[in-house]
Amino acid sequence: MLKAIFLDYTGTITQEAGPDMEQLLMRCYQNSDAPTPKEMLKFWWETLKKLEGQSYGEKFLTEDEIVDKILEAAVEKLHLKENLDELHRLCQRFWMYAPAFEDVPEFFEKCPLPIYVLTNDGVSYIEEAMRHKQLSPAGIISGEMVRAYKPHREIFEKALEVSGCRPEEVIHIGDSMISDVQGARNAGIRPILLDRTGQQETEGVTVVKSLSEVLDFF
Repeated sequence: MLKAIFLDYTGTITQEAGPDMEQLLMRCYQNSDAPTPKEMLKFWWETLKKLEGQSYGEKFLTEDEIVDKILEAAVEKLHLKENLDELHRLCQRFWMYAPAFEDVPEFFEKCPLPIYVLTNDGVSYIEEAMRHKQLSPAGIISGEMVRAYKPHREIFEKALEVSGCRPEEVIHIGDSMISDVQGARNAGIRPILLDRTGQQETEGVTVVKSLSEVLDFF
């Protein structure tokens, strides 16, 4: 019997865009050698994922430290000339104030089980995000708690510890085949892939196009 829901944050609860991230990327593009805004976006996310992948255990970096390294890489490789502190603050605002998807409030309101948010971002940022969006999760589990990011199993095992559940008593919902689906499976948890666009390769996994569909599971 299900006792709890684990829910991804960025890309599942909040959009991977918004005015703060758009301003950040546009300023980076306008004041660097990036050939197009799209290439700047690609540089940002590829560098982010690379650094998150290298960040584990003794080599763990917080998301704030990773942002500093992304900006340093942009200075070195793209000759970015900008106020790095201001750009960092825009990224922090993105973590807190990126717009939520339309199906999120209803899901939190109608879900009969406690919802635990699993995120690579720092807890203080997500606490502010939840207050701002008027959402009330049962708990927030961050990669910083275990010095590991998704898809490492440690963050999922920490969520099991916090929730008091066994792997078979929860499902994890997220928008990434690697971070969410693979990560949940690494911890023996059933994953559900949230694919709002219908463009992902989804063989072998339960797929929904909105969080509202998950409510039909109960």
